[in-house]
Amino acid sequence: MIIKILAVLMTAALAGCETQTEGQQRATTGALIGGAGGALVGQAIGGNTKSTVVGAASGALLGAVVGSATTPQRRGQQLCRYQDRYGRIYTAPCDDRYYNGNY
Repeated sequence: MIIKILAVLMTAALAGCETQTEGQQRATTGALIGGAGGALVGQAIGGNTKSTVVGAASGALLGAVVGSATTPQRRGQQLCRYQDRYGRIYTAPCDDRYYNGNY
């Protein structure tokens, strides 16, 4: 059962790696590792399929959150919302005012 769960998680993780940003890739990797670890812990604690599935789901969720939260923010990667003189709102990379707190 654990091998099937790991196979599904690995397939899902590898399916989208080509087009993901760094943050998405870290979240996917975190979900994969967390899901595998959660499945092992769930099986060790409960010893049945329900515990394994709950552990895998919990671990995947926690791993995705941690992977996403630990993505380093690089200067110039952050997007800010701007408004032009005609009132149109657009997004663009943040300028130095954002990083210096002078916005």
